[in-house]
Amino acid sequence: MDAPTTLQQAIIYFSDVKRCNDFMIDIRWPDGKVRCPHCDSTNVTYLSAVNRWKCYSKHSRPQFSLKVGTIFEDSPLGLDKWLTAVWLVVNCKNGISSYEMARDLGVTQKSAWFMNHRIRLALQEGSFGKLGGEVEVDETFIGGKARNMHVAQRKRRITGTGGKDKTAVLGILERGGKVRTTVIEDRKKKTLQAEVRNQVEAGSALYSDELLSYEGLAGRVRTQGD
Repeated sequence: MDAPTTLQQAIIYFSDVKRCNDFMIDIRWPDGKVRCPHCDSTNVTYLSAVNRWKCYSKHSRPQFSLKVGTIFEDSPLGLDKWLTAVWLVVNCKNGISSYEMARDLGVTQKSAWFMNHRIRLALQEGSFGKLGGEVEVDETFIGGKARNMHVAQRKRRITGTGGKDKTAVLGILERGGKVRTTVIEDRKKKTLQAEVRNQVEAGSALYSDELLSYEGLAGRVRTQGD
């Protein structure tokens, strides 16, 4: 089947498991050799019954799917939904809202917003992979300086100190590699840890400050104070 040119064709095209797998393999491994995302070994076998691969190197996670190590990993949605969403974002030149995507894919608006955000970030960086290795994470509040505002605007917008009336932003740096920033609702544990899990590959060394919100990530990444 030729590459899809309409949404209906894209839905049909990516409903086929083999096409989804071939698409992901072409993107991740141009040489066509699937590698274990945990040890980079090519000594792997495809398990068709469960649509997963098995690595024969000795480690605690021998089985993996093609979503592991990518921005799709922590989502319960399958590649059929994700790759159709990628098609939508790439082909809708004027942009597509999360509400439109939700209707087209048959998912919730919240899921569509998450997908849209992740896909656009990946397209900006040219990679669907997560950050890995040694990773630094920190958060800050961003807002206009009071002295640069008109007195009426200052009274309306600056009503407190610290992070009040400012936008919280999380920054994640892969040492020697890439930087990612994202707007977050707050600095609560649930918010920050969800974002770290979405952006950082399991097994990475995570360097952060002593903010309590990062406690409990040890099962996912190796958290270390800076």
